[in-house]
Amino acid sequence: MFDPTRDQVREFFASAWQKRQADEVATPLETMAAELIEWHPEYHADLMDPDVLSRDYSVQEGRTNPFLHLSMHLAIAEQVSIDQPPGIRDAYQRLASRLSEHYAVHEIMECLGEVVWESQRLGKPLNNDSYLELIRRRATKTGH
Repeated sequence: MFDPTRDQVREFFASAWQKRQADEVATPLETMAAELIEWHPEYHADLMDPDVLSRDYSVQEGRTNPFLHLSMHLAIAEQVSIDQPPGIRDAYQRLASRLSEHYAVHEIMECLGEVVWESQRLGKPLNNDSYLELIRRRATKTGH
């Protein structure tokens, strides 16, 4: 099972972005990561900072941890690509048709955060049924 350290995750995203900036050859996963990073110009300076490995993104600082955020983007992209849990691809497509691809992922990210928090709070495995239900509710909402 792939279980990277905090530093490995940070190095991966920083390297993917630096390769994109230098127009260097990247792996398919690095290319996907760089495309996600392009959606987030607020993270570009962080990813080019040589001290990024040691930076702390505490809640008190009031900034989103770019590596957590980008990792969730990648996880959701993988879930949608393989339709796991079954039905997530359809719900994502409904959200994306109403919002945009980026905002659809952010809606799903909110649901993922909720079920991960609940799983940790209860000390139980992540509940895929609850996760998918939260996403489906957002996909069937009217308006923005």
